[in-house]
Amino acid sequence: MNILKVIMFMFVLSVVLQAAYGQHHIRCIPKERDALLQFKAAIVDDFGMLSSWTTPDCCQWEGIRCTNLTAHIISIHLPGQYHYPYLSLSGIYKVSRRYISGEIHKSLMELRHLQYLNLSLNDFTDTNIPEFLGSLTNLRYLDLSSCHFGGQIPSQISSLSHLKYLNVARNYYLEGSIPPQLGNLSRLQYLDLSRNSFEGYIPSQLGNLSNLHKLYLGGYDSALKIVSSDQWLSNLNSLTHLSFNSISNFYSSPSYLRTIAKLPKLRELNLIDCGLSYHFLLSFNPSNFNFSTSLSVLYLSGNSFTQPMIFQWLSNPTSNLVELDLNGNLLKGSTSNHFGLAMNSLEHLDLSYNVFKGEDLKSFMNICTLRSLYMFENNMTEDLSSILHNLSSGCVRYSLQQLCLRNNQIRGSVPDLSAFSNLKKLDLSYNLLSGKIPEGTRLPSHLEQLLIVSNSLEGGVPKSFGSTCTLELLHLSFNKLSEDLTVIFNHLSGCSRYSLREIYLGQNKVNGTLPDFSIFAKLETLDLSINQISGTLPNTLKLLPSLKRLYLDNNKLNGTISEDLRFPSELEELSLMSNSLKGSEQMFTNMELSLLKSIDLSNNQLSGEIPKEIEGLFGLVSLNLSRNQLKGKIPSNVGELTSLEFLDLSRNQLVGSIPSSLALIDRLTMLDLSHNYLSGKIPTGTQLQSFDSSKYEDNVDLCGPPLTK
Repeated sequence: MNILKVIMFMFVLSVVLQAAYGQHHIRCIPKERDALLQFKAAIVDDFGMLSSWTTPDCCQWEGIRCTNLTAHIISIHLPGQYHYPYLSLSGIYKVSRRYISGEIHKSLMELRHLQYLNLSLNDFTDTNIPEFLGSLTNLRYLDLSSCHFGGQIPSQISSLSHLKYLNVARNYYLEGSIPPQLGNLSRLQYLDLSRNSFEGYIPSQLGNLSNLHKLYLGGYDSALKIVSSDQWLSNLNSLTHLSFNSISNFYSSPSYLRTIAKLPKLRELNLIDCGLSYHFLLSFNPSNFNFSTSLSVLYLSGNSFTQPMIFQWLSNPTSNLVELDLNGNLLKGSTSNHFGLAMNSLEHLDLSYNVFKGEDLKSFMNICTLRSLYMFENNMTEDLSSILHNLSSGCVRYSLQQLCLRNNQIRGSVPDLSAFSNLKKLDLSYNLLSGKIPEGTRLPSHLEQLLIVSNSLEGGVPKSFGSTCTLELLHLSFNKLSEDLTVIFNHLSGCSRYSLREIYLGQNKVNGTLPDFSIFAKLETLDLSINQISGTLPNTLKLLPSLKRLYLDNNKLNGTISEDLRFPSELEELSLMSNSLKGSEQMFTNMELSLLKSIDLSNNQLSGEIPKEIEGLFGLVSLNLSRNQLKGKIPSNVGELTSLEFLDLSRNQLVGSIPSSLALIDRLTMLDLSHNYLSGKIPTGTQLQSFDSSKYEDNVDLCGPPLTK
C-alpha cells in the first residue's frame, strides 16, 4: 500500500512538474503573440532586430518582457542604435545605425497590459504618431524620440492617465502646436518635446503637471513662444530640470526668469539661443535677484551677451553653481575678482567662442573649486607664459584638471607647466607657439593628456616629459619637430614608458631610423606619418603587445616586408603608404593578424602576387595596395571579406578576370581597379555596377557595365 502511495505521489508530481515546465517554456498568450507578429509584418527589419521573433514563446523574444504571474506582455523595448558620424577605416565619414522602419501596426492595441514602450532611434519616416497609442491606458513609459515622425502629436495621448515618462524629442517633422490636452497627464514626471518643429505658444495647461521633474522644450530654431503674462511655471514646484532652448521671444519676458528663479528644486536650467543680451540683464537688479540655491547647472550659450556684467549678475544669485556654459556669446573684458570669490562651488566653466584676451583669465584665478576651463577660439594673442601666469597666481592652479586654450593665437614657447599640480588634460592646439621646448620644462605631475597640435614647435621632446609617470596621450603632430627619432624616444623612456598609450608625431620633420619601441608596453597608437624617417622596419615591432594602430606612411622607409617580419598580433590599422618598401606574396605568411581592419601599402615597390593570406583577414574593412608592381590575379575568394568597404588595387599589373565573389560584398563603398591588365566581363552585382566607370578604366580587355564596351 505504501508503495502504491509512493507511485501515485510520483505520478502526480511528474504531472505538476511537466505542467510547470511547459508553462515556463511556452507561457506567451496566443492573442498577444499574434499581435506582435502583425506588428512585425508591418516592420522593415534590415538589421535583424526582430530575428528572434519566431519561437513559440513570445516572452523570450528580444525586447519583450512578460509578467511572471499572468504572462501578459508588459514591456516592449526596441530602441535603435545610433553612433555619431565617424571617419571610417575606408576614409569615409559614416554613421553607424541599427534600426527598424516601416509603420507601427494597430495590432499593438491588443496589448492591454503594456506598461512600457520604447521605439526610439528608429525610422518611421512618412508616418505619424499613431492615435491608437492613446488606448494603451496602462502605459507608464512612452519613448518615441528620434523616429522621424511627422504630423502632430495626437491628442489621444492625453488619455494615458498613468503615464510618467513621455519623450517625443528630435522628430524634426513633428509640427503644429503642442496639444494643451497634455496638461491632463497629471502623473507625468518627465516630458521632452524638444527639437521638433512646433510653433505657436506653449500651452499654459502644462502648469497642471505638478509632479513634473524634467521639462524640455524648444531647440534648433524653435518657433515656440511664451505668453509673458502666463504664470503656469510657478505651479511646477517639483521641477528639477528645465530647458527653454531657442524659445524665440524669451528675451522679451523678464517675468519668466523671475518665475524660474523661484522654483525651489530646480537644479539645471537651459536658456541656450534665447536671444538674451546686456539689455535683458538691465531688467534685473542683481542685489535683489536670486536663483534658488538648488540651481547647479546653467546653460547660456549662443546668446548675445557682450559685457562682463553677466558675471556680476551671476555672482550673487548662483553661488551654488557647479557648471556654467557661456560659450558662443560675444563676451570680452575682465570681471571683478568678486566673481571668482563668489563661485565657491563652480567646477566646469565653458567660455569658448567669445572674445576674451589672455589677461582676462585673471578673473578666474580665485575659483578654488574649478576643475575644467574651456576657452577655445577666443582672442588670446599674448605669450603663453603670461596667460598661464594670470591663472596660476590664484588657487585655481591647485584645482584645475582640464584646460583647453586651442584655436587662439597664443604665441611664445612652451613654459614650465608644473604649477598646475592636478592638471590632467592640457590642450594648446592650433595656436602660434614656436621654437624649441626648453630642456627641463616640467609637466604637471598628474598630467594624462598633452595636445599641442598644429603649432610651429621645433627641435624635439625634452627629457623632462619622460618623467611624467601618468602621461597617456602625447599629441605633437603638425609642427616642425626635427630631432632624431631615437633621441625623442630615449627622452620618453623614463617612467612615462609605463603609461603612454598614444603618441602622435605625424606631419613633422623628424628624421633618423625606427628605434626599439618595445619598452612602451602599453602603447596602442603610434603615428609617425609624414616625416623623414628612413631605414627598415625593425623586428622589435612585434614586442609591442598592445599596439592597435601603426601609421608610418609618407616617410623614407626601405627594405623588404619579408616573411620573417612580425607585426603585433593586436594590430587593427597599418599604414605604410608612400615609402620605398619591397615585398612579395610571402610577406604576410607567418603573421597573426586576425584583428587587422585596415591595410594601406599603396605607393611602394611591392611585387609578385597579392598575398593569399589576405583572404583570411575576415575583419578587413579597408585594403589599399594601389601604385605598386603587383602581378597575377585578384584572389578568387576576395568576396569572403564581407566587411570590406574600401578596396583599391589600381595602378598595378594585375591580370585575369574580376572574381565573381567580389560582387557579394554589399558593404563596398569605394572600389578602384583601374590601370591594370584585367580582362573579361565585370561581374554582375549591384555594388560593382554602381561605381563610376573611371574605377575600371585603362584595362584594355575589360568590358560590361558600367563600361560602355
